[in-house]
Amino acid sequence: MENKVTVGIASVGMYLPAGRLTSAEIAAQSGLPEWVVREKLGIHSKTLAAPHEHPNQMAVWAAQDCLSKTDIRPEEIDVVLCTTEEWREYLLWTTGVHLAHEIGATRAWGLDMHMRCATTVGALKIARDMMLADSEINTILIAGGYRVGDLINLANPRTSFMFNISAGAGAMLLRRNHPRNQVLGAHLITDGSLSKHVLIPASGTVQFPTDQAVQNGQFFFDLLEPEAMKNRLNEVSMSNWLKCVDEALRKSGPKADGAPRTRADIGFLNMVLVKPSAHQEMLRHLGLTEEQSVYLAEYGHVGEQDSIINIIEGVKQGRLRDGDLMMMVSAGIGYVWGAACIQWGESQT
Repeated sequence: MENKVTVGIASVGMYLPAGRLTSAEIAAQSGLPEWVVREKLGIHSKTLAAPHEHPNQMAVWAAQDCLSKTDIRPEEIDVVLCTTEEWREYLLWTTGVHLAHEIGATRAWGLDMHMRCATTVGALKIARDMMLADSEINTILIAGGYRVGDLINLANPRTSFMFNISAGAGAMLLRRNHPRNQVLGAHLITDGSLSKHVLIPASGTVQFPTDQAVQNGQFFFDLLEPEAMKNRLNEVSMSNWLKCVDEALRKSGPKADGAPRTRADIGFLNMVLVKPSAHQEMLRHLGLTEEQSVYLAEYGHVGEQDSIINIIEGVKQGRLRDGDLMMMVSAGIGYVWGAACIQWGESQT
């Protein structure tokens, strides 16, 4: 009987700028009390990119950090799934191809992916599915950089939910039949009724970013339909997240003893940075404690790269341990919800 193909996380890496914007500075620029910034928004500080710390260059540095922790050579990478955000060095640029070239992945082809802050979950699902479908793909790099903080206007109260957005990069190396950190099921949900609620108004063919538009603040993110978005998210957001969690568990198949995986099996929550109340609510729904997750209050929200940074921080802090079933949970404006299961440590199959 043919052995079952598995996919494991062989290594993770990150790059974070040294620059920081503190909660006091955010409070001063936004007009919010500092206690609101820290306690309600969950921001103690956030990373701030220097002029030379460009998004895809940070992805290169994160990928190099990732590769430095393994004996897998760049030449062994078959595919680069690049998650560098659309705000990057150049418009209409093949960032995945550039990333592969810069790290010496001479055999790899590259693909740029965008699902906002749910991109890492989407890339993880696509990477696993690719390996299961194509026997010639053995190694995939998921990596990307993020500097969307440039596009956040701290003086706009409508976008206070985005004040935590910062800068940095993450990288994850996946390997066919790797004996550790097995990637299991994943599930995603989208709701296109929210697709035009959060936009940069003057940023494309509908409205060019003219000098006047930029001067008017239209080259920053804005929340165009506040009540509609608030009402819709209050109605569906947590239920969609939990559906993604339950479906990811179902798609992960039974445990070694044949019993189905349930929320009770989850040992670590890897959730993109959201406000503290939402993070706490998710912990309650999953029956977990704060010690079974990390919260990136000192780094801010590095978009989809949170999902990788949480792994590194979880291991560093001793909260993500071998044997844990890690649930990766994410969401992105547009709107996307996603979840993926990873069995951390030695493979149980």
